[in-house]
Amino acid sequence: GVMFLLFLGCAMFWAGFEQAGASLNLFSERHTDRMIGNWDMSAGVLQSVNPIFIILFAPVFAALWVTLGKRNLDPSSPVKFGLGLILMGVGFIVMYFASQYVVAGQKVLPTWLILTYLFHTFGELCLSPVGLSSFSKLAPARFVGQALGVWFMATALGNNLAGQIAGEFDPNNLPTMPGQFLFIFWWGAIAGIVMLLLSPWAKKLMGDSR
Repeated sequence: GVMFLLFLGCAMFWAGFEQAGASLNLFSERHTDRMIGNWDMSAGVLQSVNPIFIILFAPVFAALWVTLGKRNLDPSSPVKFGLGLILMGVGFIVMYFASQYVVAGQKVLPTWLILTYLFHTFGELCLSPVGLSSFSKLAPARFVGQALGVWFMATALGNNLAGQIAGEFDPNNLPTMPGQFLFIFWWGAIAGIVMLLLSPWAKKLMGDSR
């Protein structure tokens, strides 16, 4: 039951997160002022922001979970999933405000996308390594390999959903863009809140698994 809950959370998270290579990359190309001095930065350069943040903040999150664990305050996996989904959604609130300027006919600074990727990185660090570990712990010993395959199936489903969502963005109908970013915010925020509400039930089912 817990693995099914985490499966859904994983798929919903990647559906938003993987907009980075789709709608957000197109936003970078079409609606972002990428001139830095005399350098016309390509849109793809901003795709390196998330990996850089991962390298910078992964040790911070690892230390945080270890410190909380020593004090018996480490959140359960469903709680971390809920936080990850909410942080992913918050990133799209940033894009909602950025897109308001685009609708008004302006180009925006890359800092909007960088802030979005920062929130998404925090969400990824709450969810991705935690989910992979949880699936290996929750699965019966002889089904660990299959369980990890199911985890990556959730990731694949999330990527498919990301493509479906990104396909709805119409470059010829910019006024709809803020609403579309707002939809992804609610997608993550509601899923995260539901995950937090279900976390006490899930924690009981998990038993001694941490």
